[in-house]
Amino acid sequence: MIPFLIVLLAALLAFALITYNRLVALRNRAAAAWSDIDVQLKRRHDLVGNLVETVRGYAAHESGTLEAVTRARTEAESARGAGRPAEAGAASARLGAGVRALFALAEAYPELKASARFLDLHRALVELEDDLQNARRYYNAVVRDLNTRIQSFPDLVVARPFGFNERAFFELEDRGEAVAPQVEARRLR
Repeated sequence: MIPFLIVLLAALLAFALITYNRLVALRNRAAAAWSDIDVQLKRRHDLVGNLVETVRGYAAHESGTLEAVTRARTEAESARGAGRPAEAGAASARLGAGVRALFALAEAYPELKASARFLDLHRALVELEDDLQNARRYYNAVVRDLNTRIQSFPDLVVARPFGFNERAFFELEDRGEAVAPQVEARRLR
């Protein structure tokens, strides 16, 4: 009877250790995935600033649009720094809407649309949006796996006492935000 209890206790301890280590690994992957999103959002913040300055040089009298984009950029940077996915998603949506308005504004200025700097910034922003979308997908997949383990029996028996908490998904308010802006390929003459 005692050998049976020892084997049972060893099996329970092994289960607890394996489950704990699996949860730690998922928590660390989620933190790393959020860090990847954070880096992409920072790059976006910098690119949008350069884009605003480029447009400002061509369309100085369109200050309302430029101010709105600058304000959205500041809000997005603040939300990004807070590390809360829900707030960052909402701020990202507002910034995306502002960037789309900026590109729409550029349509009214042919010399701006033909500017090599504007086209380079536009292409870089499209590539960045693709990278950001991939980072969001990866983060949400890891968070889904972590949250499922934390909520599922028997893992919750280990997760709850050791303080593993569910993480929020990175969601956008507007599903249209997940689509990268389109770049019109034009050759400069």
